[in-house]
Amino acid sequence: MVGPVVREIEAKSILNASKIYDYCVNPYTGCQVGCVYCYAALFMRRYSGHSEPWGAFVDVKINAPALLAKQIVRAKRGTIWFASVCDPYQPLEERYALTRRSLEVLAGRDFPVVVQTKSARVRRDLDVIREIPDVEVGFTIATEDETMARLFEPGASPVGERLEVLREFKAAGVATFAFAGPLLPGNPERLAARLAGAADRVLIDRMNYLPSVNKFYARHGLLDALTDPFFRTQSARLAKALRARGVPVRVVFEP
Repeated sequence: MVGPVVREIEAKSILNASKIYDYCVNPYTGCQVGCVYCYAALFMRRYSGHSEPWGAFVDVKINAPALLAKQIVRAKRGTIWFASVCDPYQPLEERYALTRRSLEVLAGRDFPVVVQTKSARVRRDLDVIREIPDVEVGFTIATEDETMARLFEPGASPVGERLEVLREFKAAGVATFAFAGPLLPGNPERLAARLAGAADRVLIDRMNYLPSVNKFYARHGLLDALTDPFFRTQSARLAKALRARGVPVRVVFEP
């Protein structure tokens, strides 16, 4: 498989305001995971000046850790999210370790940190993560169906491996969560059974009905799953099954 187009760049800012948490940190622009449904695909090519398809380019912000160290001393306390428009543990993290080095900057500081990924590579950084006083680690797990996950999230770790790492972090005393969004076709009750014991809480969200997503669903004969009634039914089943197992759950968006 041909790798992505990679550019090393210097960012002007790395600790940026977020609409979901107080701040976000994106050590990379672009994402090798290449999820079909990613909302960032709408604007990141235009923003970055790339013409390659989503998933086929990454700009590496080589000054991210040093820049974060400068910005954090002037920042008001707030929750920092890794990451909003890329996976902080995409394959290039093995080479550049920008996420790890950025987390090292935050170790021992009084800033809550949320790490969200689809990659088992986060396992490497358990030692650093445990040094952050207020930290939560989560995986996007939107279906229990491995075939469906590979279809929509080609560069992600297998669902089983994500759950395994989540259990490891929980056992190590790290708060964990799962983001079941956008909710993909699968069996909600089986997904709930697998999340129980791994995630301290679960968030459920629906699909963004983007033109590219509509075409993808149509091409794979899944249009019945791209509707509000599908989401309402599946999310209600998942929430009910999770609550029955004592797992706190919140539906982020209800049509």
